[in-house]
Amino acid sequence: MTDHGTPAPTRRTVLTAAGSAAVAALAAALATACGSPAASRAGAPKPPGAAAEPGCVLVTTAGSGPYYSGPGKRRSDITEGQAGVPLRLELTVVGVKSGCRPLTGATVDVWQADAQGVYSQNGATHLRGSQVTDASGRCVFETIVPGWYAGLAPHVHFKVRPASGGETTSVFYLPEDMLRQVYARQPYARRKAPADPNGRDGRYRSSGAAMTLAPVAHGAGYRAAYTVGIA
Repeated sequence: MTDHGTPAPTRRTVLTAAGSAAVAALAAALATACGSPAASRAGAPKPPGAAAEPGCVLVTTAGSGPYYSGPGKRRSDITEGQAGVPLRLELTVVGVKSGCRPLTGATVDVWQADAQGVYSQNGATHLRGSQVTDASGRCVFETIVPGWYAGLAPHVHFKVRPASGGETTSVFYLPEDMLRQVYARQPYARRKAPADPNGRDGRYRSSGAAMTLAPVAHGAGYRAAYTVGIA
């Protein structure tokens, strides 16, 4: 399968440094609750004389690719029995222009390949789904670690559609050392995994670090939290 219909991601503007104590407190709270790289940097102590950092940052955007089929079923568990290492995505959507405030009622679509690098098509709905963010801007997806294909870094697509209109589309990547461990397990090991699942993808090398999750062990698989900042 290929995904070359997806244009190379572009780096978006970073939020102007938060100037009020209220915004700084919110950024620190998001860092504690969500554990995303961007949020953690915002809430970390700064050395004397260091410039102020933003409370949250805009995600790096990417195209939808050829396999987006519109909003999926409204559900948290999108696996539909697909075999693979479990991956729990805990997302918090915030509005950058509104001082990093959580966005309530935003629809989040997620879609990805299965363990063999194949997307559901022709009416199949596995590994696709949608959620609406709660009052804290949060939603959770239960999925699996995606397989690799077409020379691209393994990824999970997502699209955020705020209640106020518009949309933001991007992808999540996973750490390469984790992918090598996962791909040594079944059912991924049915195929010989690439030696460097991420490094072979020029798009990942140029801007993938900002969208790489930081998973931690969770039951038989992993969980990863990320704060998605949108305009």
